[in-house]
Amino acid sequence: MSTAPQPSLQYEIEKSTDDVNNTVTTIKCHGRVVSDTAGQLKEVVKPLIPQGGRILIDLSDVQHMDSSGLGTLVGLKASALNAGYCRLELVNLTPRIADLLRITKLSQLFAS
Repeated sequence: MSTAPQPSLQYEIEKSTDDVNNTVTTIKCHGRVVSDTAGQLKEVVKPLIPQGGRILIDLSDVQHMDSSGLGTLVGLKASALNAGYCRLELVNLTPRIADLLRITKLSQLFAS
């Protein structure tokens, strides 16, 4: 009996500063942002928002995202906007995720 591979999400966090000395935190995601893993992404990003600066969520190595993953990103973006001194951006979108944002009319929300 074989079992289906569990959805997994791995990530690395890299802190740097930009040319005007603002904090830039990059979260490079690998795997799948789906209902089983979206909470994990939220737990990583949410505490970074009150610190301000820029938060870049790098999705270049994300193979799949479902509605839960999308909902998590929208919630994190709303939290960053409400905080006022934090910019949350999606970077290095795969064509598949870019299409998903376009189809769901969320491209504008995440436009830098």
